[in-house]
Amino acid sequence: MQIPHEAVLLRIFIGESDRWEHQPLYETIVLKARELHLAGATVLRGPMGFGKSSRLHTAKILRLSTDLPLVIEIVDSEEKINAFLPELDKLIGGGLITLETVKVIQYRGAVQAE
Repeated sequence: MQIPHEAVLLRIFIGESDRWEHQPLYETIVLKARELHLAGATVLRGPMGFGKSSRLHTAKILRLSTDLPLVIEIVDSEEKINAFLPELDKLIGGGLITLETVKVIQYRGAVQAE
């Protein structure tokens, strides 16, 4: 699989407690991206954040949250990302989705040691 040098970065901001049919939403999104043969997806967990409601989510000991912020990043061609957006719209009730143009420098698997 190749990614063009001029690609699109899709970022999806959701909460750790968000669900889709009793499964974690972030897992559902990553598995759907894989099913649709997108180049890859990474889920990042944030120690602190807030969204539209301004409610603070934090991993501090005194205020332990079970709803930490998550960011899912997916890079692929503009066509493949645009084709994924309607699927994403079906899954996400709340959150933030952004797109930006990126320049891909390298996309290859790890080299196996001999």
